[in-house]
Amino acid sequence: MLSPKSAAQAAESFNLRLERLMPVMTPVGVLLGFAFPLAFIRLRPFIPWLFSAMTLSGALKLRLRDLGRALADPFPLILFFVSAHVIIPLLVFLPCSLVFRNDPDTVSGYVLLFSVPTAVSGFIWVSIYRGDGALALALIFLDTLLTPLVVPGTVSALLGTAVALDIGGVAFSLMGMVVLPTITGVAAHEISRGKIPPAVTPYLNPFSKFCIVLVIGANASAVAPRVDPADPKVWVIALLSVVFAAFGYGFSRLAGIAAGLAPEKRTTLFFAAGLRNLSAATTIAIEYFPATAALPALLGIVFQQTLAAVMGRVCLSGHRKR
Repeated sequence: MLSPKSAAQAAESFNLRLERLMPVMTPVGVLLGFAFPLAFIRLRPFIPWLFSAMTLSGALKLRLRDLGRALADPFPLILFFVSAHVIIPLLVFLPCSLVFRNDPDTVSGYVLLFSVPTAVSGFIWVSIYRGDGALALALIFLDTLLTPLVVPGTVSALLGTAVALDIGGVAFSLMGMVVLPTITGVAAHEISRGKIPPAVTPYLNPFSKFCIVLVIGANASAVAPRVDPADPKVWVIALLSVVFAAFGYGFSRLAGIAAGLAPEKRTTLFFAAGLRNLSAATTIAIEYFPATAALPALLGIVFQQTLAAVMGRVCLSGHRKR
């Protein structure tokens, strides 16, 4: 029988292997949802709980002192929020309105895709490319807490009355899936003085990876009946999801340089603005938007981690750890 220490080490080793497989696991979730929609659709009622477990896993790594260190220099925080939640969504909305001028549902899907908070996985990429870890954690923390205000606000400002949206329902859903688990994770870290995360995260981290696959599969099963792979529009949506995501990386890179940020802060802004919580976007789209609005986020999930690796190698090759 394994000792507690050996069991934790084995779980951490397993989690590292899963992290290397994330670029594969997320597309597998989409494929499973499309291949077995009747099986995965039964998981839909459990998505809020699965999502909460995913959020809690990341939140346990957050510390209030990291937030305090980042708040000592608020300019990068302000630059991130203006870039990620004002300029980038607006610059995505304008061409989408032209390309899909007769399809407001798809336009709303893209707006939602670039309104959701930054992805917790961004901290991993920031670490790989020698970014500012404290700033990355602070951005994740603040962006997550402000999600019930930022997401409905951005969507309403850009879409207006083009799409009927239950703002209160979106905010309430995000509170349960994102905000409350984040507060719980941070509180557990602080109250235990850092003792709870080492005891829990070795097991919660790999579990959260499987939660991601299940959430993606359940969301994919909900839109599977409406997706025809032979329809050229599906491939156009997938291509534009990648193009707009790459644009987000490029814009945040230029914004960091133009603002004169230190290299490590530019790297953090690069990944924080480029990576989005696409599982949240898909879940909200299916729950509160027409089903086709989920396609941009769902198809974007297939490429997100791979695109992060490619954009990091292209734009930040000199910053990567050996």
